[in-house]
Amino acid sequence: MNYWVKESIKIANGPGYLDRLQAVYPVTIAPRRSLTAEKRKILKEAFNFKDDNRLIMELVKLKKFPIKDPYVAFLRKNQKFIDYNPRTIKRICEHIRLIGFEKMLEGIEEAIEFNRTIGPLFRKWLAKLKYPILEAGQFERYEKGIAILNGSPDELKRFANEILRANLEKRPDIVAKNNGRHVIGEAKFLTDFGGHQNTQLMDALDLLRSRSGKVKRVAILDGVVWIKVKNKMHQAVIEANEDVFSALLLLEYLGNL
Repeated sequence: MNYWVKESIKIANGPGYLDRLQAVYPVTIAPRRSLTAEKRKILKEAFNFKDDNRLIMELVKLKKFPIKDPYVAFLRKNQKFIDYNPRTIKRICEHIRLIGFEKMLEGIEEAIEFNRTIGPLFRKWLAKLKYPILEAGQFERYEKGIAILNGSPDELKRFANEILRANLEKRPDIVAKNNGRHVIGEAKFLTDFGGHQNTQLMDALDLLRSRSGKVKRVAILDGVVWIKVKNKMHQAVIEANEDVFSALLLLEYLGNL
């Protein structure tokens, strides 16, 4: 078993793992989404007068649809689909009226789910570390020890491909170096087993399979993937035989590049 995998399992199954992880992925109470008084009035009229097309037309403009329905994403793409599919619109509106106007508003104004906010948290944590966060030109010239590349995910990908010849298809979460040796990686906080979380894990592990460019590749994983149970996700990191580890080991890893 890879040393970093072994150490991550040890840390995650010992005392204080989740307590320490909150420094990387802090959970805060998200504010609820808000509707203007004018928007509430428009929705109220469409709801009360059973104007189904108008109600759906207004709801698909919002960031949060009040109910979960597999057809909504399609309807969001073009207003004409609302006119083209009266039976679907009728079915969705019947569901919405069944829960009532106030419950509809609660669904619209529901706070943003934590899973949808995870992405930027890792990069915010990197910015708090003791190592310099440098723009591309400075980063390329820096030879004094550990440094982290500053920039958006697209800028990190561009540097990895154009300068490090990494041939990445997806955007990395970190590009770092130590004494001229570079590393690129994806960071994931996996909150449960299976489904979309399994896809996220596979995306991170896919990064490790390419050998393009003179750069080390890592998957920085946290969450349930380190729990010692017999399932696909845990088994995948054990069998990867690559540098896969918790964010809590990142500084140690960079120091050993």
